[in-house]
Amino acid sequence: MLQILPKNSKVLSYFLLSFLLFLDSTNHSALELRSIANTATSYYTAGVVEFRPATNVSNLLEENLAAYLDIIASVEAANTDIIVFPESTLNSKPTSTFVPNPSTSDSDPELVPCLLGNTSIYAEFLVQISCSARQSRKYLVINLTEREHCTETSEDPRPCASDGLNIYNTNVVFDREGRVISRYRKWNLFSEPKNTTNSVELAFFDTDFGVRFGHFICFDILFYEPGQLLVNLGITDFVFPTMWFSQLPFLTSVQFQQSWSYANDVNFLAAGASQPAVGSTGTAIFAGRKGALISVMNKGEGERRLYVAKVLKKKQRQQSVQALQLQRSSFAATSRQSRISEEDIRLKRDYLELYESEVLDLSNAPVPLKRDLCYKTFCCHFELQWHPLFNSSTMSDYYAYRLGAYEGIRKEEGADGTNALRNCAVFACVGADIADCGKTLPAVIVQQQYAFDRIMIEADFEMNSPALVMPNSLRDDLLPLNVNEFVWEESKSAEYCNAEPLDFRYLW
Repeated sequence: MLQILPKNSKVLSYFLLSFLLFLDSTNHSALELRSIANTATSYYTAGVVEFRPATNVSNLLEENLAAYLDIIASVEAANTDIIVFPESTLNSKPTSTFVPNPSTSDSDPELVPCLLGNTSIYAEFLVQISCSARQSRKYLVINLTEREHCTETSEDPRPCASDGLNIYNTNVVFDREGRVISRYRKWNLFSEPKNTTNSVELAFFDTDFGVRFGHFICFDILFYEPGQLLVNLGITDFVFPTMWFSQLPFLTSVQFQQSWSYANDVNFLAAGASQPAVGSTGTAIFAGRKGALISVMNKGEGERRLYVAKVLKKKQRQQSVQALQLQRSSFAATSRQSRISEEDIRLKRDYLELYESEVLDLSNAPVPLKRDLCYKTFCCHFELQWHPLFNSSTMSDYYAYRLGAYEGIRKEEGADGTNALRNCAVFACVGADIADCGKTLPAVIVQQQYAFDRIMIEADFEMNSPALVMPNSLRDDLLPLNVNEFVWEESKSAEYCNAEPLDFRYLW
C-alpha cells in the first residue's frame, strides 16, 4: 500500500480520475456561466494578467515595469477591485528588492513605499507599483525576486550565503492605499536557486469588499503546504501567480488549476507567464464547482493582456436569489479555442511508463466496454461507449487511446519535494507504444477516428490521510472540459468499515 506522509510533511496525496481526449473541441456545447444578481455585495471584479516578460537583457526590469503600470492604468482595468500578475515576470536577482514586513503595525509608514519615495531601502519599481495601487485604488498582487538580510539564529541555524542575503520568490500584495498588506515566500521551489523560509508561511489578506484571499505560487499547488492548509482554515478565494511548464497528459496549467479549484470548491485567480516557446502559458479565473469564468492557453509569442471577470462571492452562492447571465468583459477569452499541439507550445511529458496500462482496441472491442485495470492492489473500473467516425484503413494520422492505473510516489525532475499519487486515466497516444503517449499530433493533420459517447471512471480511495481527490481532463485545445460536461460523484464505500474509503465516479 502507498505510504502517505503526515500533515507536517511537504507531501500531499493527489488522487486523480483523469482523461486526455484529443477530440474536436467544437463538438462540445458551450459552458453557460451564471451569476446571482449584480449587487455591490454579491460579487467582486477580478483581473488576471497573462504576461510575456521582456527579453532585452539591457532593460528587462524597465520594460516589464512599464507594461505592468500600463495594464493597471488601462481602460480595461478601470472597474477591477483586484489585479493579479504572474510569477517571475518583473525582476530578477540582480534587481532584487527588500520588501516591507506586513506583520508590523498597519500604521507603520514603512508599509507604504509610495510615501517613502527614494529615501527608503525599497527598489524604485516597488515604490512605483505602490503608487500605482494608490492612484488606481486597486488591490494589486505581484510576484518578485526579494532580498533579505540573512541572520543565523537558533530557530534557523542554516548558514548564510557569502553576500549575507537571502533571495526569495515572493508574492507582495498592496491594498488601495499602496500599503503592503501581505507577503508570501515560495515554499516549494522548482529548479530555482533561491532560499526558503525556515517553516512554511500561511499568507492571506482581507479586502474592503468582504473577501479573504489566500495566496501561494506555482509549484506549491502540488503540495499539502501551504495551499491545503489555507483551505482547511476556511479560505474560499485564492490568488495564484504562476510560471507553469505544462506537461502532458495530466499537468498542463489551466487543466490542473481547474482540478484544484473544483476539488476544493474555491474561487481561483490564476495569472500565468506567457512564453509558449518554453512551455509557459495558462491564465484563468475559476468559480470552484461553477467552473471557468475565464480560461486561456496561448501559443506563438505569447501576450500581455488583462482578463476580467465578475466573481461571485462564495458566501452568496447558497442564497435563493434570481440568477442572471454573468457579465464578462468584451475582450475576455472564449470558452473554446483552436487546437494546440507541440508545434504551438513546448510540452513536457509525464512518466507514463510507470503506469499499468493497456491499449484500447476500439475497432474490435465490444461496445459498451467494461474493464478493470489494477496497479498492484489499486484498481480502477472503466466503462466506455464510442462510435466510429471514419474507416481507419483510409486514415494515417489519428489518436489511439490507453487505459492507465498508477499508485506510487512521484518525483518531478528538478523539484525538491515528492507527491504521493493514485491515478485512473484514459489518455491519448500518437501510436501503439506507451512511448507514444503524452504527445500530440500536428493540429493541421490530425483526424478523429472515433467519438466517445460516454466515459465512466470509478475507484476507491482511502481518505484517512491528507489527500485531495480531483477530476482531471484535457481537450485538444489544452483546456479542460467545462463543468457541465461531466458528472462527479462521491460516496462512502460499504466494503471497508475502518479505513473509510470514498468511492469516486467520474462520468463524461
